[in-house]
Parts: sequence; structure tokens; C-alpha cells
Amino acid sequence: MKKLKIYLLLGNICMLYANAQTLDYPFQGIPFNQVKLTDNFWMQRVETNRTATIPASFEKCEQTGRVQNFINAANHTGKFMTTFTFDDTDLYKIIEGASYSMSVYPDPKLDHYVDSLITIIGKAQEPDGYLYTARTINPQKPFGWAGKERWVNESNMSHELYNSGHLFEAASAHYLATGKRNFLNIALKNADLLCQVFGPGKRNDAPGHEIVEMGLVRLYRITGEKKYLNLAKFFLDCRGKKLDKNRSYWQDQEPVVDQREAVGHAVRAAYLYSGMADVAALTGNKEYLTAIDSIWENVVSKKYYINGGIGARSDGERFGNNYELPNKSAYNETCAAIANVYWNFRMFELHGQSKYIDVLERSLYNNVLASVSLDGKQFFYPNPLAADGSYVRQPWFDCSCCPTNLCRFMSSVTGYIYAQKGNQIFVNLYIGSSTSLKINGKQNVQLSQKSNYPWDGSINLIIAPRQKTKFALHLRIPGWANNQPVPSNLYSYLNPPKTNIVITLNNKKIQASIVDGYAVIDREWRKGDLVNLQLPMNIQRVIANEKVKADRNLVALERGPVLFCIEETENKLNVNQLILPDSAKLSFKSFPEILNGTYCIQGQGNYIEPSADNVHLNNQNKTFTAIPYAVWDNRGGTAMRVWLPRTVSSFKLSEE
Repeated sequence: MKKLKIYLLLGNICMLYANAQTLDYPFQGIPFNQVKLTDNFWMQRVETNRTATIPASFEKCEQTGRVQNFINAANHTGKFMTTFTFDDTDLYKIIEGASYSMSVYPDPKLDHYVDSLITIIGKAQEPDGYLYTARTINPQKPFGWAGKERWVNESNMSHELYNSGHLFEAASAHYLATGKRNFLNIALKNADLLCQVFGPGKRNDAPGHEIVEMGLVRLYRITGEKKYLNLAKFFLDCRGKKLDKNRSYWQDQEPVVDQREAVGHAVRAAYLYSGMADVAALTGNKEYLTAIDSIWENVVSKKYYINGGIGARSDGERFGNNYELPNKSAYNETCAAIANVYWNFRMFELHGQSKYIDVLERSLYNNVLASVSLDGKQFFYPNPLAADGSYVRQPWFDCSCCPTNLCRFMSSVTGYIYAQKGNQIFVNLYIGSSTSLKINGKQNVQLSQKSNYPWDGSINLIIAPRQKTKFALHLRIPGWANNQPVPSNLYSYLNPPKTNIVITLNNKKIQASIVDGYAVIDREWRKGDLVNLQLPMNIQRVIANEKVKADRNLVALERGPVLFCIEETENKLNVNQLILPDSAKLSFKSFPEILNGTYCIQGQGNYIEPSADNVHLNNQNKTFTAIPYAVWDNRGGTAMRVWLPRTVSSFKLSEE
């Protein structure tokens, strides 16, 4: 009888866990550690992150006192050594990135070092689970924005829950990568404290900086404990208790279900929308979906930069008004671009439409990649679209959220390539890689792709099921390949050429149906089947909607997913005096000798400069070279422009 009770108890636990996981995203991304990266373009970036960015960032945490903060908290001695109450999260994010890296590239030395840091973090945790060094070091005189007591400043700037959110994300990554519970147990102890403090009839503070919602969902997925999911939803529903437009910076001006426009701090916002997507997927909440669908439309049609950035204003690192998209003063925080990728992938997982990957890809290949230097040790915080030479990457910042966010993001980039829904397989990004999938939970299918993307539009996919297997292969047709740079009328191509997308199956041309932006090949597959997708890689001139005042009568250049810019370094001219006429011929060339080997656009523009009498303007032809926006400022401070005037009448001797 005793054994029977134990079996029944175990059965009930399994049933509860199964029920907890019944609802979820209908389209599931294939986890990054189930994808083997073989891509020439991305291997360099991921390897640099592993060998340079992560070690350098750990070193900075040691040098700047971020690690010492935890030691001081454990000993209740000394002072808070850094600048911001959220500096704890830098260590969490690097551990998250290191964990992702170790799951693909085992590294015993790094594993030992991470464990030593986790020990230090654990000692700083208070007995009830509270973990926040800005207060624990000296509870009588907490540091900075902490507030006199726990949580009293949470809805503003204390970042207590923000710290918890990154703790949960990092601990989940570490557990899934290593199987060890040392960090997870710290996170669960903190999460259990939050469940005791916050909830119906308890504290109802709206988190000042969102991400705890995403972190709680991660813990729910690992443990099956529904209290974590419930708390994530509770935090979402705490917003907008008082209708106050002054709370828009925190997305707290109205309930989340009533929000329809992206406002306030852009990183906070995109984390909020990601959390809403998570909770909507796991609870079936339709009101959240309605809200984030509308907000997404607002962003891509009115508040989205051509480099994939979001957040126009440096004041508050926030979204501007509709169509407010300045260039030189553009903020486009690195963390916001990363958060935009997180949000758009979740939108794809909800709806299965390629337009979300279009937005994700633009952010990924341009804003995100531009945020870190080719050597992996210099970083941008804002990512403007014009510069005068004084703005350069830095090795670190007092507020170093961006470098450490890149640590965790770059380690897991392969998690955005493939997805699956039942017997439907989705290829979202064309990155050389391979993965193994199960169809209907039974048949193993090996899928691999090879290409020279993003420089070449020819992609080969090799299908190798263990035995003949029927499934639908969905190949994303990027919006740019259909002459639509973004899924709205915010940007368009000037005089776009006729599109010619070709798909062959075993060297025979086929016509595939297009569903939600994907070419669908539904058939019984055999080992060795070869699919080739040929995407048109035309040099395109981009123009902005007339409502975007900063870009009127200007043009930008792109090819495939890659945005280009004019940098002063190789052009030996003032980039602010160059005009790109619509009639100018353009060519695409490889430059193996510069910028670790890259491709550039060359053409002839009109160079305008004042005459000797300063009364007239001289106009002469000049050959120019445009480099990928992602690699600008890798050779010292220099002037740069993305948008160029098309005519003399629209020419201005200015950076904007």
C-alpha cells in the first residue's frame, strides 16, 4: 500500500507537470544547443564571443568591483563598489552566455571559474532568499536607487526585480547547460521569496524594469511549478493601476491589455512584450495577444529604424513619437536591438508568420552586429545612423548592460535558425548549420544547410530522414527578396527590379505554394534529397516614408539583409558632402583585405564642396565605397552616414 501511494504521488506530479505544459507556443524554435553551427560568417562572431568577449567581460567584472560587491554583501563589510543598483546583473548575464557556450564547447576551466562565482553569489544571498548587493552590503544605508526598505522603490528605479529576472535567466541557462543545480537553487530560493511577497492581497508593485516575467517563465518551464507562471502574469497585470501618462517611461501608464503603442524605455518595453508573449502562449490569454499585435504594428510601421534599431531618443532611452527617427542623434540601444530579437522570435512562435523573422533578421545583421567590434572587446551603447568621428566604441561602460547582454545573446544565436510545429519544419535564417528533428515524435530527420549568405543568395538544404518520411518543409522567403524591406510602408525600394526566386528539388525547378511568407514543400522525403533556394541579391536603394522627416529626399543602400554605410576611412572625403543620384551605377565587390574580409558596394556620387569664394558650390564625380553598417568604426573614429541626399536640391552641409 505504501508503494502504491508513492506511485500515485509520482503519477500526480507527472500529471500536474504535463498539464502545466499543455498550452505553449504552437511554433517551437529548435534550441541552440541542438543546432551545430558550420557557417563561415557566424562562426567568426560566435567564436570571438567565446574566446574574447566573455573572458574580457568577466575580467571587467573583477576589475570594476562587480564581483567584489557580492563578496562585500556576504561579509556585510565595505561599500558598494560600482555605479548602479543593477550591476549585479552583469555577472549574471556573462554566466548565462558562458553557460550557453559551454553547452556547445565544453570548457572545464571555464566551468570551474563559473562555479566559483556561483559560490560567491550564493554567499551573498540572505537567508530568506533576497539577493541584491546594493542593500545587503549595508542595509542601514542602502546604495543609490535601492530605497530605504525592500521593494519600496521597485516601481521606479531600484531594479530589485530586474536583478531577479536576470538571475533566473542565467540560472536556468546554467542548469540546462551543465545539469548542476548550484545556481538554480539560488534562483529558486529568490523566486520563492517573490512568491511570498508579491501576489493577490500582497505587494502589487509593477516592476520598474521588466524581465522578471521572462525569468519566472523560464523557471516554470524547468520546474513545472505554476506559482512562477502565475507570478509572471500577476506582474504583467500590476501595470496601469493608476491611469497616469507620466508612467509611460515604465510602460505603466495603463493596463497592458489596453496598450496599443510602443512607448517609454525601449529595452523595458521589448522585455515587457516578450513576457506578455510568453504568458499568453502558456495561458491562452487573448487580450495580451491583441495588445502586442497592435504594438508590433505600431513599431514596424512608425518607430523602426532601417538598421533594425528601436528607441529614437537618448532622453530616457525611449521610443519617440510616430515617425520620429533622427539619424545622428538616434539612440538605438544595443540592449533594445537584442530585446527586439527576443520579442520578434516569440511573435513568430505565436503566429508562424515570416514577417516577424524579417524584422528579427534586420536587427540581427545590422544593429546587433554593429554593437560589438570585430575583435569582440569594444562596444557601442547607442547605434546612430550618422556620426562625425567623435563617437567610437568603448571597452566598457559604467552602465555595462550592453556588453554583457551581447555575451549571452551571441552564444545562443543558433536558436533562431529552425523551428517546428508537428510535421512542419521551418527554416527561418539561412545560416550554415545542421540539426536533427523528430517527425510525429518518431522519425529522425537530419537537416543541414550550406551557403555563403548573407553575401550570396544561393542556399542548399540537404534532407536526410532515417527512412522515408512525409513532412512539410517551410522555407522563409525574406521580405527584401520580394522588394519589401520591412513589413509595412515605413521603408520601400526605389525602382525595385522584378523579383526572381527559384527553388529546385534534386536539381529540378519546382513551384512551391507560399503560406505566411514561407515556400512550402510538402512531400515524402528521402535521404539525400537536395533543395536549392535562389534568392535575388540586388543592390537596393531604400527610401523612407515621407512622414519620416529626417530621411526625406535621402537614400540608403542595402543588399539582402545587409545595410551599408559610407565611412570616411576608405573614401578620403567628407561623407556629408556626397550625393548619391538615382542614376548612379553601383557594383558589389569582395574586399578580402579589409575588416576581416567583407563585401562592399562601390559607385560614383557627386561630391559637393564650397568654391574658393564660398558663394558657389563645386560639383564633381567621386567614386565611393560603402561598407556594411555592421563593421563601421573598426579602424578608429571616423565620420559615417547611412542616408545620403539624392539630389543637389536636397543636399545640406550637415550630418543630418
